[in-house]
Amino acid sequence: MEPWKRTMWILWFGVLFCSSSYTMSVPFLPLFLFDLGVPESSVNLWAGIVHSSAFLVGAVMAPLWGMLADKYGKRKMVIRAGLSLAIIYALIAFVQTPWQLVGVRMLHGFVGGFVPASMSIVASVAPKEKLGWSLGMMQAGTMTGGILGPLFGGLLAEAFGLRRSFVVAAFIILAATVAVIVWVREGKADTSEGAATGTKKEKPITYRMAFRNRALMSMLLLLVIVQLSINMIQPLITLHIAKLQGGLQGAELSAGFVLSLIGIAGILASPVWGRLGEKKGFYRILVVCLFCAGSIISMQFFVQQLWLFAIVQFVFGLFMAGIAPIVNTLVVQSTDEQFRGRSFGLTTSANQFGAMLGPLIGGLLGLAVGIHWIFVATGMIMAAAGVSVWIKRRHEMVKTKIAYRA
Repeated sequence: MEPWKRTMWILWFGVLFCSSSYTMSVPFLPLFLFDLGVPESSVNLWAGIVHSSAFLVGAVMAPLWGMLADKYGKRKMVIRAGLSLAIIYALIAFVQTPWQLVGVRMLHGFVGGFVPASMSIVASVAPKEKLGWSLGMMQAGTMTGGILGPLFGGLLAEAFGLRRSFVVAAFIILAATVAVIVWVREGKADTSEGAATGTKKEKPITYRMAFRNRALMSMLLLLVIVQLSINMIQPLITLHIAKLQGGLQGAELSAGFVLSLIGIAGILASPVWGRLGEKKGFYRILVVCLFCAGSIISMQFFVQQLWLFAIVQFVFGLFMAGIAPIVNTLVVQSTDEQFRGRSFGLTTSANQFGAMLGPLIGGLLGLAVGIHWIFVATGMIMAAAGVSVWIKRRHEMVKTKIAYRA
């Protein structure tokens, strides 16, 4: 096996374990709030606060971790994040009040960065012609963890309670970190690159270049919009599933099954979207994924049965699976190799910023209009984002043709 493929597959299993540990615990935090004494009348708002607290800190910290990855090595950042996250997940099992949970979630955002640092390593070692496929496979690894996490988390929560499932999540992310320590090595090029980008002279130039790079800034804005729309639903979806099934009893297991369907869709679709992007054009596939995902999620407004809700979520996941790897590929193509760690830091920051705003907006809307209208708002935002990308791309192509004729 080629060295870059071996590195990719090791990190694939790493992001799988990291994602599974995340989805074993975080989607069930709204139900955990009941154990902490939060009344049902305000649980939607508290769920939004708990979700957003980590993303607020993560949005600020991600560019710093990206800069340190370029300076000291991406592998070291993966290990740092993994060990720190293992401790944070274990701490969740011991919180006693909602504010303590918010505090631990803020620590969660402070130490994050396992998945983007892993993506950055793969983007640095993969051949250019395999970039879309390799990042699509990494996204599929994340989605695979998204399947295993809710299923195991739901089973563990049903059998042993939510608190013990957080401890298991800590051991899983620890196992992923040990795998990176033992098997992943950065090449000499990565080391020299980190040394080069760590100089004081280059640091301000690279960030000035980032904000002048229109292609990069467009992708960062798109990530904010997509994450905002998706996370408008996230704090409320477990409670919505409980209502669809008629009660809270067994809601963890039902939610685990339904949420895992998006992960199954991601495994099937992510590599396919990556290959289609390489053949048909990444922008074209991105527009299709955004518009179709938005149209499909809006259909949840009419859904009143749990089985139909699960089917729509699966189809939604098929199109959602193409967005992240294609955006990551376009970011890599529009930035210098020596800026790679920081570019993934900025994409993480954009994701975190959108994920911070989304739960807050969703929690407030949940109090005012109910989750069915939030599905409609989410779909409209995503479909509008797809249309805007299509219009912008056509405008750029027209300008290019005019300039070529001149």
